[in-house]
Amino acid sequence: MKLFKHHTHVIPKLNRITSEDGSRLYQTPTGSAYPSVTTVTGLLKKQEIIAWRKRVGEKTANEISGRAARRGTRVHSLCEDYLSNKQVDIDMFDQEMWKSFTPLLDRIDNIHCLETPLYSDHLQVAGTVDCIAEFDGKMSVIDFKTSRRKKGYEDIHDYFMQCSAYAVAFEERTGIPVPRLVILMAVDDEDPLIFVEKRDTWVDKFISLRQEYRKWKNC
Repeated sequence: MKLFKHHTHVIPKLNRITSEDGSRLYQTPTGSAYPSVTTVTGLLKKQEIIAWRKRVGEKTANEISGRAARRGTRVHSLCEDYLSNKQVDIDMFDQEMWKSFTPLLDRIDNIHCLETPLYSDHLQVAGTVDCIAEFDGKMSVIDFKTSRRKKGYEDIHDYFMQCSAYAVAFEERTGIPVPRLVILMAVDDEDPLIFVEKRDTWVDKFISLRQEYRKWKNC
């Protein structure tokens, strides 16, 4: 088993609060309340998800969403334990997926963040980043995803925007630039997928989406 090197940064903790309309916000040490990165990027697929739920029905949609959420949580926990140099306890249903996914994780090293809360005063967002580390020797925001089917670049614009926001937030907190975005995706009954993009390609797109969210939620 590979031993991963970790770097320590002093990054302030965030408090989760709930706004009057029920939205989840993060409160920064200075008292600012920011929406989560994933809530903002969720605007991209909001109408698509509403249409899908109507098409398949609420009960089926809830069952599918629940299974996907549970699988995603398990994979994230496995990745976190593995990269933390801990013993990994693999569910029998995840063994084949994990066997194909670990070679991708072994391309990670010099880990700066792992399930770390971050916030950006520039973007006025906050959230928890999966991983910031070197991937193939280059500093990257690394996001772990799961999917029931193969996806292409056109399907995951929200993932790139999400990672670009974390890159900005990390640089604000540490002064360390992170120029690359890496999505590692475990796919049911398929080989895992890797997507690599440049942060600067997606930051402006995220800023535009953040402005849309501000108009919608007034925050």
